[in-house]
Amino acid sequence: MFLGVMVVLKVIWSWIKKIIFFGLLASILSVLLFKYVMVPFTPLMISRSITHMLDGKVPKLKKTWISLDEMSKEMPLAAMCAEDGNFLNHHGFDFDAMEKAWKYNNKHGDKKPMKGGSTISQQVAKNVFLWQGRTYLRKGLEVYFTFLIELFWTKQRIMEVYLNVIEMGDGIYGAEAATQTYYNKSCKKLSRGEAALIAVCFPNPRVMSPLTPSKKLFKKQQKIVRLMNYQGKINWENKD
Repeated sequence: MFLGVMVVLKVIWSWIKKIIFFGLLASILSVLLFKYVMVPFTPLMISRSITHMLDGKVPKLKKTWISLDEMSKEMPLAAMCAEDGNFLNHHGFDFDAMEKAWKYNNKHGDKKPMKGGSTISQQVAKNVFLWQGRTYLRKGLEVYFTFLIELFWTKQRIMEVYLNVIEMGDGIYGAEAATQTYYNKSCKKLSRGEAALIAVCFPNPRVMSPLTPSKKLFKKQQKIVRLMNYQGKINWENKD
């Protein structure tokens, strides 16, 4: 009896090791693939489309992949100033931002919206490779994929993928689709103020819109514009 149990456990452990090995191999290969190939869709895009269909609606999916060079220089600058000011200097995780977010959320509790300390790299890891949610498993995998993309991708590639897959409205993904929808022009022609207004909507793009900005949103936009003026430009070559 005992010997039989040991044989079964040995077989199970053998399968677990195989699953882990092939899972690690698949994850590394997928990260390497998307270093060079555009991301065709994300789990969030699929999830939103399914939700639309379950609600009896036609799925919405507006997206147009463009390279970082085809975007206005203002768009990545606005994204960095709005979402991750230390983007060029960290290696995937901004521990100071995490600590500040934790203190803020711990102090204000349910009185104010929760603040996140996720970097752009973490958001790319979550959007491209994982599902939405706050489970320990997903957060652990987010850390793992963030490490991989920081290891294999350049900062330019991380920003390029981010600005092509991020949700920017109901069924709208990426800077080009957002610019075409909200301003009826190419992302290449975005002004500093327009890019900043799009960027401040990132935290809740299905509620906030550059077309109907509130006074609070305008104040945030002006703050981002000031940060952009101070930053001047993104110096990709001389990052730490």
